[in-house]
Amino acid sequence: MATDEQSTVLGVVILARHGDREGFYQDPETYTASATSITPLGEEQEFQLGTTIRDLYFDPASPSFIQGIANASALFQQSQVQVRADAGGEGGVIFDSAVALTQGLWPPTPLQSTLLANGTNVTSPLSGYQYIPIESVEPNEDVSLEGFTDCNTFDDHTTSFYNSAAFATMNASVAQFLEKLGPYMDGRPVTLENMWNIFDYMNVQSIHNATFANALPNGFLPMARYLADWHEYNVFSDTSFNGIGNIAFRTMIPSVVTAMQRIANASDPLKLHYSAIAYKPFLSLFNMTGVVADGALPESIVNYAASVVLEVRQPASGSGSAPVVRFTFKNGTDDAYRAYPMRFPGWDGTGANAGADVPLATFVGAFAPAGVNTTLEWCNVCGQTQERGCATLFAGNGTGGVALGGHHDRISPVGAGFLGAGLAVAVFGLAVAALVFLGLLTVGRRGKGRSGRVSGRAAEKNDHVELGSAANSITKESA
Repeated sequence: MATDEQSTVLGVVILARHGDREGFYQDPETYTASATSITPLGEEQEFQLGTTIRDLYFDPASPSFIQGIANASALFQQSQVQVRADAGGEGGVIFDSAVALTQGLWPPTPLQSTLLANGTNVTSPLSGYQYIPIESVEPNEDVSLEGFTDCNTFDDHTTSFYNSAAFATMNASVAQFLEKLGPYMDGRPVTLENMWNIFDYMNVQSIHNATFANALPNGFLPMARYLADWHEYNVFSDTSFNGIGNIAFRTMIPSVVTAMQRIANASDPLKLHYSAIAYKPFLSLFNMTGVVADGALPESIVNYAASVVLEVRQPASGSGSAPVVRFTFKNGTDDAYRAYPMRFPGWDGTGANAGADVPLATFVGAFAPAGVNTTLEWCNVCGQTQERGCATLFAGNGTGGVALGGHHDRISPVGAGFLGAGLAVAVFGLAVAALVFLGLLTVGRRGKGRSGRVSGRAAEKNDHVELGSAANSITKESA
């Protein structure tokens, strides 16, 4: 349906990536991760994101003001808000990011005070700091925000990708570039399988280590980013809507759908749901919602402090109009929120369905069946019998399950996703682009005026490749 600019916002579901952090490693086969720590830069990025969301949705003068929410001049109202933070692989980084973001959303205020019986007025510490309850989602107790670890069928999906013709083609194409990276990797394995760790190390060092940043040749970081984007999108997506490659978002669907339904229910006070997460669910979400289908959004890792806001809106046309969902995305601190059309089974996003708004009932009807609603379902989908509480559930003859987000639509068991010949064909063009790119990086000579396509338009400029797409632009501070 066409975008209704006169519609009003009933509430929002916010998904936000954590801010800048220190070094980090994750197993390229299983995505088991090491702990790390947030940096002051990351805290500031999240605080700025919270401030932006506050200005957009809490200001009564804003066209996107959430109807009925405690506005910017009022105190935090717990009944209107739900905040969850992944407490998994990256240690406290995601939870700390949620704290910083909520500080921007609900800053200190002198209203946060109380009058005692003796006439003394006491204000909360830090000039009226507002303490926002945040649910710490522990992966061993709740798989909803980290459904991809310990998931055997997802590991099979990853292995299938590494064994695919497309991966072999890309690997051969970028061998020269990977060889050149070796001296800068401090002994780390320089393989295409390990590409995310390679890029992350380069990116962290480029932000926080001036010696490394000055020594790294121009163009190396953007090329590593391009390969990491390609690598991670293929791992955390699937050709099938309810395929195992989308597991990172499929386990989030129950909490997202339930929050939308609560927001649309006039008798429910919920106005804002916020989940603090890593980058992986964004890739599955982009794939499932089809927002990358027309190229408006690249198939890439989102930047630090990137966020998706799913707005639940009430159309202005017709008093009986049903609520709609609008997908908006902001890729890090330097970006602005933009609406993107969705395309998924039951909604083609064309013709009468063109525009950014999708009926809530249509969205729920498509996504709820793909959701993984209980831990027991996750155990079956992932072929897991021991970890994450599966042993206990199966010991009870499979009669129980911990609900994920309170929604209970059933799904069919899903096997591991396999990449078909279509990916091998598609990657051929990407491999050619990589070869062209490597020509620009050859040591000891300049490029010869050639340009290739690297996740957007790549243009040669004194041996430095710049990514021309604004949606895919990379800065050291944001990746």
